[in-house]
Amino acid sequence: MSYSFNARGAWSIYARELMRAFRTAFQSILSPVLTTSLYFIVFGTVIGGRMEPVDGVPYGAFIIPGLLMLTLLGETTSNSSFGIYMPRFTGTIYELLSAPVGVAETLIGFVGAAATKGLILAGIILVTATFFVDYTIVHPFWAVGFIVLVTASFSLFGFILGIWADSFEKLGIIPLLILTPLTFLGGTFYSIDDLPEPWNALALVNPIAFLVSGLRWTFYGTSDVPIAVSLALTVGFLALCVIIIAVIFRTGWRLRE
Repeated sequence: MSYSFNARGAWSIYARELMRAFRTAFQSILSPVLTTSLYFIVFGTVIGGRMEPVDGVPYGAFIIPGLLMLTLLGETTSNSSFGIYMPRFTGTIYELLSAPVGVAETLIGFVGAAATKGLILAGIILVTATFFVDYTIVHPFWAVGFIVLVTASFSLFGFILGIWADSFEKLGIIPLLILTPLTFLGGTFYSIDDLPEPWNALALVNPIAFLVSGLRWTFYGTSDVPIAVSLALTVGFLALCVIIIAVIFRTGWRLRE
């Protein structure tokens, strides 16, 4: 039996999920932007003026990639996980499973909407940062590509989280108790190379450190780890998420419970 891609079904899911984010704009868009702005005010303007440049980059500008990554990881994961969890919670997941849409349409709808929201947030945060600090992006093409790759990867990860979770409490465990601390410890406010032994080596056990370092390279051309390693790790994580989702839909794990 041949498979025909249902573009209308994919667009329907995508538009519905994106409009859900806009309906809760204060919580899903304005709140993270305000939080990031406070970081810029405290660490970029107040404290940053007293700090020495890091790798030749003013401290206020140095923390921008880390703060951007902090927002992207948490928001894309939460938005995607909540999007697929709600149909499971309300029981409407069975309507989705019986509809003429496949895995591709479902992922484009749910994951695409979460990634789009993440890209919108990234754009707003970068514009907002210009009011607090002066910065330039050395490799704009790579910066856009890396941000798209990260938002897609963690939107897929959030989708998996939303299928795994069986309560609202579990939806917040990983973004709040794992991703946020790892991002703070991943070189957001400092260079890993400045840490003494053995802490600089232990810091590289944190996978988020590679993402922060990779994004910082696209901004300023300097990083704690080679950009090729950051890209390879991100692509590998994205591929792993795709494989896990394929297995979930093939077996029906948590979807038909």
